[in-house]
Order: sequence, then C-alpha cells, then structure tokens
Amino acid sequence: MSTHSIIIFASGRGSNAQAIIDYFKKNNEAKVSLIVSNKADAGVLSIAKEEGIPSLVINKETFSTDEFCDQLKEHNPSLIILAGFLWKVPANVIAAFPEKIINIHPALLPKYGGKGMYGHHVHNAVLHASETTSGITIHYVNEIYDAGSKILQAHCPVKADDDADSLAGRIHKLEHYFFPRTIAYLLQNIHSN
Repeated sequence: MSTHSIIIFASGRGSNAQAIIDYFKKNNEAKVSLIVSNKADAGVLSIAKEEGIPSLVINKETFSTDEFCDQLKEHNPSLIILAGFLWKVPANVIAAFPEKIINIHPALLPKYGGKGMYGHHVHNAVLHASETTSGITIHYVNEIYDAGSKILQAHCPVKADDDADSLAGRIHKLEHYFFPRTIAYLLQNIHSN
C-alpha cells in the first residue's frame, strides 16, 4: 500500500502540525509532503525546516490562483489539513479538492464558529456563556466558515475556575490526540473501495 500524501495549512506555532507529523512518523500510512502558511514568521515554518518538509508562504493574491491549486496538485494530496489556519479557503481550492479538506475547530460546532472565532476568541466566548462543556470539532471544509459536515467531536469539561489559557490547554490535549487519529481513520477509508 502506498503512503498517502497530506498537506498541512497552518498560521501559527504549529503544535497540531507537529502532533500530526510525529504520529505519522511512527506509522507510515501518510507523509506530510508540504506545509503552507500565510505568515512568513509562523512557527510552523520552523517545524517544516526541522522536519525537512517543503514549505510555501502564500498571500491573499496567490491563494485563489489556479497556479496555487496546481502547486498543491503536484503533491497529489489524499487530504489537506487545516491545523490552525486562519484564512477562509477560496472556492476554487475547495472545488479542486472536494471532500479532501478538513479543519479542526476548538469548540463544539455549530456553537462558537464563524469568522473571527479562533483561539482565545473561542475560549473566551465559551467561558462568557458559562458553558460547562467544550471540546473540538473536526469537519470538512466548504465555502462557509466552520459549516462543513462534522467528522468527529470530542468533549472536555469547562471548570469553574478556568480562564482562556487553562481551557485552551485542555482543548490542545484533545486536538493533539484526536486530530492525527482522525486523519489516519479517514485515510484508511479513502479509496478503500
């Protein structure tokens, strides 16, 4: 069985990207063949360099071009993974990779999703609403922020003394555990017919 190619899009430190890379180093089902970022100083680019993974920095103009889609297609990705990527994916990229782009969101969608809802903005909204449970949602990406069909949700408690940082810590544990395993599950079930 050939190893699947996956591409990771990330805007920040890259802790989820690192968790995915580490997971697939142990089992050879997939290989991260490209890391794409919209920030030239993103921590994820240092991870790409350390891991010997090609990387690409994009801007708003290049993001929606056919040339960018062609660059992605060169890697023949089984999945494109949004791991803390803050831009909305253009319609032409979604159309080029139907049901192949997945995202992780640090809350239980459909609550606390949409434009501007990322990182501590999400955790603060959850705390402000006095929720007793939060978690993660892994979902397919479509043209609307956080509206693609859900693949998996995992829950964690929101504690009375939580702040955004302590809740984020619990959410990160869920992300780092479930995201690589969900990707592996999807890869095992892609093209298995």
